[in-house]
Amino acid sequence: MEIIEQTHELLGLPENGLQLMEKAGRTCYKSEDKITGDSAERFVAMLVKSGHHAMIEFGDMVVKLVTNRGVTHELVRHRHCSFAQESTRYVKYDGQMEFIRPVWCSDRLVGSWPEHASVPPGFTPAEQVWMQAMARAESDYKTLLQNGWKAQHAREILPNSLKTEIVVKANIREWRHVFALRCAKASHPQMVALMLPLLKEVQTKIPVVFDDLVF
Repeated sequence: MEIIEQTHELLGLPENGLQLMEKAGRTCYKSEDKITGDSAERFVAMLVKSGHHAMIEFGDMVVKLVTNRGVTHELVRHRHCSFAQESTRYVKYDGQMEFIRPVWCSDRLVGSWPEHASVPPGFTPAEQVWMQAMARAESDYKTLLQNGWKAQHAREILPNSLKTEIVVKANIREWRHVFALRCAKASHPQMVALMLPLLKEVQTKIPVVFDDLVF
């Protein structure tokens, strides 16, 4: 089995996003004559500060996340997003199964582990239990396949720690909502560890719509 880290990848940001948001916003005020080559950033900053967030819905952001099934179960509750997720019905995990390292466990877990190998000393009892559970899930899953079960049947024993890939698309306003919920201290630590680096990256790409989000 393979223990890996969760990651994110920005697949798409709104092209001319600030200009589009400005155009939409100025339609409300009929102030299109005030548009200049450098007015978009100031205008959108005003929209965000004043809470006129409907205008920042005119820009979509697309992200690919590699994380565990437990995190994606929470993400898909954001109803204003679109999702494309790796399917355990159609993907057959008959090779080396991948699991996401829990962020509260040692990063020394990351790497390839021989099937049926015992967990070496130096890990906490809880980490050893988790590793053994993942190894057992992988072994039992393959046994079910060997006994005639299809992938959509054998998935019944797959754990929340199983690696999954999900592409998420949402407008900027919804992403602000996602970050506000999923970067907060009350959120699950695995989710926070995934979303905070994403937020920091988009703050460098389009800071005017995300810079006020501080955690």
